[in-house]
Amino acid sequence: MFRHLKVIFGVFLCLLLLFSCKHQQKQSKTKTNTAQHSKPKQSEKSGTEGEIAMQQKLGIGLKEIHHDKLLRFVDDWYGVPYKYGGCKKDGVDCSCFACMLYETVYQTTLSRTASEMFKSCEQISSDEAKQGDLFFFKINGDKISHVGVCVKQKYFVHASTSKGVMLNSIEEAYYKKYFFCAGRIKKT
Repeated sequence: MFRHLKVIFGVFLCLLLLFSCKHQQKQSKTKTNTAQHSKPKQSEKSGTEGEIAMQQKLGIGLKEIHHDKLLRFVDDWYGVPYKYGGCKKDGVDCSCFACMLYETVYQTTLSRTASEMFKSCEQISSDEAKQGDLFFFKINGDKISHVGVCVKQKYFVHASTSKGVMLNSIEEAYYKKYFFCAGRIKKT
């Protein structure tokens, strides 16, 4: 019960902060742009599960995620459950999620398994990883068995077996234990 209250309270605070920031931004824009014509505003999505998770986990505003397609893709798939071999909204595994993200966001086709993706990458350190690079994990023995996509520094989006599509950090104890390396797709 306490855990649920804690989650509800966290979401409430995040929404409150989000709306108060938007209100302040609207007021300052109105004062500075009264004589200027501006583009029509796009509809503003506020507080979707993926957006809230990104703000809480990454500690940044959504505009700091530099690639709009990436942001929309993560937001659209956030929370989809894990399903081994799955490649749809009713269930997806880590490698299919990475494949679909790369096809949608970067117009690049990846191999279907995490170990095959690893073979097509230049190995880099986690400190060198940039948005769009891959993070590889050896969870089941000595073979690459899990993959995620870097969204900011040491944070990655992936299809977790326990909670589905979500954001995590390679600094979290579980992922730190199994993290193998970061990889950048080789230019062909």
